Amino acid sequence: MPLLKNKLPRCVSLLLAAAGGLSAGERMDLDRVVPVPATEPIPVVDFFRPALLQEPKLNLSGTHIGAIITAGEDRHELLVYELKTQKIERVGGIGDKDIYQFSWLNDRRLVFELAARKLYGLGLFAADVGSIGNAYPLLQYYGSRLVAVPTQNRLQPLVWNSSDWETRRDLGVAAINTDIRGGKFVNLLAASDSNAQWSAAKDATDNNEKHIVDRYPVPASGIGYGYLADKEGRLEFAFTMQDGLPTLHRLVDRHWEKCPVNLERIDIINCGDQPGQLVVLGPRQDGKPRALQFMTGATGQLGDVVLQDEAYDFYDNGISNGWLYREPVHHLIIGAVYERDGPNVVWFSEGYRNLQKILDGFFPGLVVRILGSDEAQELFLVATFSDRHPVVYSWVDPKKRTAGLIKNSEPWIDPKRMQPMNIIKFKTRDGRRLDAYLTLPAGASKQNPPPLVVLPHGGPWARDSWGFDREAQFLASRGYAVLKPNYRGSNGYAWMFPEEDRWDFRKMHDDVTDATKAMIASGLIDGNRVAIMGGSFGGYLALAGVVNEPQLYRCAVTIAGVFDWAQQIKDKRYNQYDSPVFGWLMRKLGDPERQREKFDAISPVRHVDQVRVPVFVAHGKDDPIADIGQSRSLISELEKNHVPYEAFLVSEEGHGMGHLDNQVELYSRIEAFLAKYLGTATPATAAP
Repeated sequence: MPLLKNKLPRCVSLLLAAAGGLSAGERMDLDRVVPVPATEPIPVVDFFRPALLQEPKLNLSGTHIGAIITAGEDRHELLVYELKTQKIERVGGIGDKDIYQFSWLNDRRLVFELAARKLYGLGLFAADVGSIGNAYPLLQYYGSRLVAVPTQNRLQPLVWNSSDWETRRDLGVAAINTDIRGGKFVNLLAASDSNAQWSAAKDATDNNEKHIVDRYPVPASGIGYGYLADKEGRLEFAFTMQDGLPTLHRLVDRHWEKCPVNLERIDIINCGDQPGQLVVLGPRQDGKPRALQFMTGATGQLGDVVLQDEAYDFYDNGISNGWLYREPVHHLIIGAVYERDGPNVVWFSEGYRNLQKILDGFFPGLVVRILGSDEAQELFLVATFSDRHPVVYSWVDPKKRTAGLIKNSEPWIDPKRMQPMNIIKFKTRDGRRLDAYLTLPAGASKQNPPPLVVLPHGGPWARDSWGFDREAQFLASRGYAVLKPNYRGSNGYAWMFPEEDRWDFRKMHDDVTDATKAMIASGLIDGNRVAIMGGSFGGYLALAGVVNEPQLYRCAVTIAGVFDWAQQIKDKRYNQYDSPVFGWLMRKLGDPERQREKFDAISPVRHVDQVRVPVFVAHGKDDPIADIGQSRSLISELEKNHVPYEAFLVSEEGHGMGHLDNQVELYSRIEAFLAKYLGTATPATAAP
């Protein structure tokens, strides 16, 4: 089935022009959007600069595409492209502000969220096609998050206002009138003193209240951590947590009633196909993965099974590699996208199964994901990628057998110079077989084994997956093999292990150790030159690795890690009335005052005297998840025990490095650190 030429030949150049024009930094050539010559090393910035285009979405009639684009060094703006006229509009914040998480309300209006300094949410804004540059504020400094767009009144979306600026009080869900304009943008961060800040906050509140046309009650007990609407956008469920115990509530006659559902046995995935219905991961079953099935929220009665994989639990992370797909007219669930050892999609519709086959034929050798379509289901947006190719966005008209490029998200990456990601299995010491991903540098062989960087993911309740991986490709380009093990607790494995293993950090560490030793035994890498590196919980595992396995690794790299769990719980105590995290940690992990021996065992910062290798420590000073004090304490202990270390602590950064210049600096320092203590094979300039 031949793929015809792009019927919109200017689409590529127009979007490139709109998303390009990047100002060159002092050390970073961001004007270049093509790969460097194959004879040159790939610059660090090429692996970490933000994609030119992300999250493309069609409006209902398929006349316009909205997308997040990159401008300047790493600022994100909103672009709208009209397919018929090829007209482009864009809007962005001034200074260090980013647009993210936009949604179409109808064919002409969008809403989006604005953030400052990669740290602070400023509010929810709206803009109309034809005047995108004249965006106007809807809600500011209310911690506003879009819940749903009601099909009966799309211009009055439901928004959860999770935290008032002054009181930090949960304001619940409200319907807002997006037709009201004229409110001014209020910048509390720029207020010169408390009086100016108070005055600005009052202006923002006055504008907010003008937009709110209906309010729903806040559940009477517990701390709210989410709301869920039905498939038509009507508010139905709320989630709260009290003393670490989660509760599901159902909206009945404008008040919340508790549902007889044990959320420690049942995981809510999304709303179902009928009013009052949910899609859930059902209770554990001996010897097989949990079933994805319907459930009646009011009674907790389980219904038909939607999907049950033979080897993996389904999970929906709402980000990139797990979601339920709904058709655009009646919003019924017709597909499930999730990860096994590699990317996987299951269609419940014969029409979409056939469509997937057509799309796979259009893009041979690539994973093809349907992102959405117009209501007529005639024009589709698709994403294609592989382990060596970053995502490319395209449009497809299956009836006309035509397709065209919207945007190659990272055109400066040459797939020929990237290395394949191999899916491997490793055996844990208690006999389970888990997935890991191995990327070898060019020229690696058993005769020429490269040094290895073990890179466990954060979370820990997340998952590494097969596909293009920036960190892995960066390290491979520098001559390192990269191992990314999915340890117990990783998504998809819950059925394999007892529930308590989801909080057994020592066993997670042991899984990473077992994967590393299996890799050494394979002979594919140099077992005398192994490093461990990770961010967030991966940073914890990196330090735990060199504490508990002093002979296994030559050095460690930690980024935004937690190293003392008693201190982490103490830090979360301060906002225990605004956030459920403290109660959740106390219930699941334990009380540090009563279980001192346990917390001593799982807190590697208390055992730095066992570390025999150099450690690199990086952290953002404004991290709201893992306080900078975690890394400061680690540095203090490293100094006390005369352990060589390097540190990179950065102001106005959160959980990880959000600004490109800091990312480039971070990985340049990591590159030098690894070369100093691990050494590298000479990386090839091109794939063999």
